[in-house]
Amino acid sequence: MEFKELAEKRYSCRKFSDRKVEKHLLDQIIDTAIAAPTAVNAQPYKIFLMDSAEAKQNIHKATRYTFGADTFLVIGCREDLGWVRPSDHRNFSDVDGSIVATHIMMEIYDLGLATTWVGHFDAPLLKQLYPQMADYDLIAIFPIGYAAEDEQPSPRHYDRKGREAVLEIL
Repeated sequence: MEFKELAEKRYSCRKFSDRKVEKHLLDQIIDTAIAAPTAVNAQPYKIFLMDSAEAKQNIHKATRYTFGADTFLVIGCREDLGWVRPSDHRNFSDVDGSIVATHIMMEIYDLGLATTWVGHFDAPLLKQLYPQMADYDLIAIFPIGYAAEDEQPSPRHYDRKGREAVLEIL
């Protein structure tokens, strides 16, 4: 699929089927994430695959936005590992984490799977439950799966600002 077509067709899936995600597809998603560019290649992120039954239960404790998925990735970034722009001391770890997360989201759709970027979750609870997450700014949870047959994009998916609202030529 061409990238523009992928970007236009991708939508936030809010209803998943019971079909399990195959391991080789998860491996491909992780490999694509690792290939994502980060500032000075610092790679200040971690991908947490919530795979055990306990981990999946804990995701449900941290957010109600699971949409029937059985597979979850949590993306976190570490500020102390991020590149800092010298001119204004802006730390790019969150940008890097977002780049990686976007690569994950787009690869999921390119593989014929579905997801949505969940930002509404209890990050302090996840950090309490998983001490290995404590040093990370948790930026997203991705429920991953096959879209349910009757799943449709939200009407908001098609609401886009025009060029005049988002582009300023200087």
